[in-house]
Amino acid sequence: MRGFLTLVGLIVLGAVGWLLWNIIPASGMFAGLKPKLIDQCRKVDVFPGTEDVTIDPELNVAFISADDRRATFAGKPAQGGVYVLKLDGSDRVMKASPDSFGEFHPHGISLWRGADGRKRLFAINHTLNDGDKVEVFDVGLGGALLHVDTIAFKEMSSPNDIVGVGPRSFYVTNDRGVKEGFMAQIEAYFALPLSSIAYFDGQKGRIAARGLTYANGINVSADGKTLYASEFLGRKVSVYDRDPATGALTKKKSIKVNTGPDNIEVAADGALWIGGHSKVFDFLKHAEDPAAISPSHVIRVNPETGLKEDVLIDVAGTINGSSVGAVWDNTLVVGAVFDGHVMVCPIN
Repeated sequence: MRGFLTLVGLIVLGAVGWLLWNIIPASGMFAGLKPKLIDQCRKVDVFPGTEDVTIDPELNVAFISADDRRATFAGKPAQGGVYVLKLDGSDRVMKASPDSFGEFHPHGISLWRGADGRKRLFAINHTLNDGDKVEVFDVGLGGALLHVDTIAFKEMSSPNDIVGVGPRSFYVTNDRGVKEGFMAQIEAYFALPLSSIAYFDGQKGRIAARGLTYANGINVSADGKTLYASEFLGRKVSVYDRDPATGALTKKKSIKVNTGPDNIEVAADGALWIGGHSKVFDFLKHAEDPAAISPSHVIRVNPETGLKEDVLIDVAGTINGSSVGAVWDNTLVVGAVFDGHVMVCPIN
């Protein structure tokens, strides 16, 4: 009996040690944050939940995925949408996605450009009545979106973000390996590497990579040969060699970052711009209470050297819980999980 109790004690002690070893660093509870750039930004109202942003430099617009998550949590869901923000200084906003194709609660989005100039926008759609799907839109004049396809496949089990790599092919991050129940809590609190990346080749889907710790944002390099995936609870970005012909991924390295990384945007120079949650417990409080402040943090990462730079930090609630920082030329657009606006910021 004494041996059994000793064994149980060691298991409990080990579990507590594992929890503290993973959660304390992942939570960022001791992170020191000093405001940066936020005082130079201007607020542009869009629609609640400006979670993802991507920029079309040819149209000079930012596409913004927005969904009122608080309304959904309250049992009063509102139709979400993809909005277009003009980057000509006018700050004009219009809804670009149609409502005619059905229920739309967008999450991650991706703008794909073909060699012939053709453009498509991909969006994760968390429907309340028919599961998770990917909606595909043709991009028209001024950024207007024409719905052309809806795709779902079993390997896309808990989609968060998406990156298009062809007119009907894409990768998605599955942010959890277990969606509900006790094991879902264990996965989150023990930062277990159970999430994955799924690939749809235009006809069928498969799992392309496993072993991520809350896979979140995803993107590819301009030549399509490198794929980046953020691991929110791992506080790192995983880098994969990608075979464009087969879609196969081979893990190359991981880059540690100083925030809980969310969405990834790739700049013209190849740098990664990442919106993040530096203080996870503050973000969880903000998810429950809109009045609670959740710091916003945007970083720039050189994927070759791993060098990191803080670009924007807000600790006063000007924008709470930043999830993306999209950049082109001298403009940065920051979106958030719950807030109904973006911040448009000048950068050098």
